[in-house]
Amino acid sequence: MKFLKFLFVGIFFGIVLVKSEAVSWFRIYEMFRFQSFHMYGIIGTAVASGILFLQIAKKGHIKSIKGADIFVPKKDNGLIRYIVGGIIFGFGWALIGACPGPMYILLGTGVWSMIVVIAAATLGTFIYGVLKNKLPH
Repeated sequence: MKFLKFLFVGIFFGIVLVKSEAVSWFRIYEMFRFQSFHMYGIIGTAVASGILFLQIAKKGHIKSIKGADIFVPKKDNGLIRYIVGGIIFGFGWALIGACPGPMYILLGTGVWSMIVVIAAATLGTFIYGVLKNKLPH
């Protein structure tokens, strides 16, 4: 029962993404071909909101649900791995037309082929977990 609020926030977020056409394959295709500002506007708004939220949280005005300070740990240096990971993520996004969040939203809207995509993403995550210690980081 205490997690019901998260379910409702997720449903609301899914509705917003569907209505804003952020899960539309056509909009994603337009973005990767630099034909429309639509998706860049949505992503830019999300980045700006995240920066604003983190700055307010750093000043101590926002706490976690449990009342603790919100702390974001420093990332290790590793520009190459972030660039390579971003490129792989972008290729996957371009190939299937959805990033991880919208995969579930598209499944909820009746795009049944997303079952294959979600299964492949889960398998890929599992394989990475198995091989993580053997990969150069």
